[in-house]
Amino acid sequence: MTVLTVAQATVRFLANQWTERDGVRQRLFAGCFGIFGHGNVAGLGQALLEAGDALPYHLPRNEQAMVHTAVGYARMRNRLSTFACTTSIGPGATNMVTGAALATINRVPVLLLPADTFATRVASPVLQELELPGSLDVSVNDCFRPVSVFFDRISRPEQLASSLLAATRVITDPAATGAVTLAMPQDVQAEAHDFPEELFAERVWKVRRPAPAAEDLAEAVELIRTARRPLLVSGGGTIYSEATGALRALAEATGIPVAETQAGKGSLPFDHPSAVGAIGATGTTAANTLAREADVVIGVGTRWSDFTTASRTAFQHPGVRFVNLNVAPVDAYKHAGVPLVADARAGLLALADGLRGWSVEGDYAALAVRLAQEWERTVTRAHTLGHGPLPAQSEIIGVVQELSEPADVVVCAAGSMPGDLHKLWRTRDPKGYHVEYGYSCMGYEIAGGLGVKMADPSREVTVMVGDGSYLMMAQEIATAVQEGVKLTIVLVQNHGFQSIGALSESLGSQRFGTRYRYRGADALLPVDLAANAASLGAQVLRASTVEEFRKALAQARAAEVTTVVHVETDPSVPAPDSESWWDVPVAQVSELESTRRARVAYEEGRRAQRPLL
Repeated sequence: MTVLTVAQATVRFLANQWTERDGVRQRLFAGCFGIFGHGNVAGLGQALLEAGDALPYHLPRNEQAMVHTAVGYARMRNRLSTFACTTSIGPGATNMVTGAALATINRVPVLLLPADTFATRVASPVLQELELPGSLDVSVNDCFRPVSVFFDRISRPEQLASSLLAATRVITDPAATGAVTLAMPQDVQAEAHDFPEELFAERVWKVRRPAPAAEDLAEAVELIRTARRPLLVSGGGTIYSEATGALRALAEATGIPVAETQAGKGSLPFDHPSAVGAIGATGTTAANTLAREADVVIGVGTRWSDFTTASRTAFQHPGVRFVNLNVAPVDAYKHAGVPLVADARAGLLALADGLRGWSVEGDYAALAVRLAQEWERTVTRAHTLGHGPLPAQSEIIGVVQELSEPADVVVCAAGSMPGDLHKLWRTRDPKGYHVEYGYSCMGYEIAGGLGVKMADPSREVTVMVGDGSYLMMAQEIATAVQEGVKLTIVLVQNHGFQSIGALSESLGSQRFGTRYRYRGADALLPVDLAANAASLGAQVLRASTVEEFRKALAQARAAEVTTVVHVETDPSVPAPDSESWWDVPVAQVSELESTRRARVAYEEGRRAQRPLL
C-alpha cells in the first residue's frame, strides 16, 4: 500500500497509462494543462509539481483553449494519446464546458479534472460555489454531464481507483470516446489515503480492430455488387484508424469513387484517380453530382452530419441504399443502412476481400475522373483570380497551398474559411488537413494548431484564422511562444463575421449584426490585430496584396519562431459554388421583402429533402 493524496494518486496513475495498437505503444497522457486557483493549486497543482517529468505540466492562458489544444494533439495522434486538463472551481471549470462539447461531438478523447466545492461542506458556501435552494449536491461541474461521455465526482478517496479505471476504459474506446470528466472536490484532492500499489503499475490499454459480423458483411457485399453507381464517403474514422492504405486499395480494385467529409479530407491524395473531393454543403461539384445519382452509398467512419448530406438533399436516387462501416453502432445504423460495426481498416479489408473480381463499369469510372478534373480547373481559377485591389480569400488559400509541402498541416475551424478549404485545399497527406467542423468552434484554430504541432513537431503547421475567430481566442500565441512551439498563423482580416454575413444575406436578413463597424456608420473600427499578435510575443508580418502575402508567408515559414502574417481580403468574393444546399430555416412571415423572397427559396430547397428511412 502507498499513502498519497488523491491528487498525487491521480497524477501517478495517469503517468503510467499507455495505449497499444498494432503492437505500437505510446503514452495515453502526454502531460497536463492547468490553470490554478484555490480549488486545485494545493491539490493537483502540488501533485504535478512533485511528479515533474513523469507527467509534464504546461501553462495555458485560457481553460477552453487548453481543451482545444488537447483535442488538436489527440486528433493528430489518431486518438491514441491526449492530455489531461485541470482547473479551479467556478469560472475556470465552466470555461472548459465548450471544450468538452467540442471533444465529445468530434469523438476525440480528453480528460478534464475540474476542481469542485468541499465534499464535507464544512465551510459552505465557499468562494465561487453555486447555491441552489432545492439541492445541496449540485455544483457548476454538473454542466459537464451532458457534454461528457463519462462523468464522476470523487467524493471520497476510496472512490478514486474504480473511477480512474472506468474513465480510462471509456477514453480509450474509439466507439465511445470524447470528453471524460472527473470532478474533484478541493478538500478531497488534498486528503491522504492508503492506495493499493497495483493501481500505479504500468497499464496498457489495447485498442483493437474489431471485424464486421459475417452476416452483415455478406449483406453489404451483395448490395454493393448490385450497384451501378456506388459512391464511397470517407470520414474521420478512416484517418483515425490509419485505414487510408486499405481505402486506396479498395478504390483501385473496384473503381468506386471516393468523396470526403471535413474530418475525412486527406483519406486519398487529391489527385488520386478515384478521388472526387469534398462532399455536401461545402463540397465539390464532382462529388455532389455523383452523390445525386448514387444508388449505393458506402459511408466509412462518418457520422453523417447535415453538412455531409447537404441536409439530406445530397442523395436523390429513389432507391438509394447505405452501407455504414463504423466502429460506433450509433453511426453504423444511420439512414437505415447495412451496419458494419467494425474498425475502419478491418472493415475495408473485409469489403475488398468480398468484392474481389468486381468493379464498377468503365463509363462510370471515367465520369468520376472527368468530373474531378473539371473541379480541379475550378480550383486553379479560384486560387489565381487576380482580384483587386484586395485579394480574395481563395487566392490566399492558393498561396498557402503553393508554398506548402505535402506533409504540412493546415488548421482551421470556423467562419467561411473551413468551407473554402474543404472545396479548394489539395490534401496530399492523411494528416495534412485539420479542420474542426463537428462543433465549428470559433477560437479553436490557434489553440488547436498548438496541439497539432506538439503532437508532431516535424511538420510545418499553418493556422488559418479570420479576424472574428481570432478575436474570440488568440491568447495561446503566448503559450506557443512560452513553449518554443513554432506556428505560422495566417490572419485574414475582413472586418466582420463574413460566413454568417453571407448566410444572413442569403436568408433575407441583410448581414444584420455581422459587420465590425461604428454604430450608425459604415466606417471600419480602428482595430489592429497585427499589433495585438505582436503584443503576445509573435513575430508579425503585414501584407495587402497577393505578392506581398507570398513573400511574407515564405519568410514566416523560414522563421524559427511563431509568426503571424496579417492580410486584408475582400469578403465580397465567394468561393466556387458547391451546387448544394444547407437547411437553415427562414422566418415564415415577415415585413421584409428580402426575407419573404428567401422563404420562397427555402421552401424550394426543402422539397429535395429525403427521410432516408
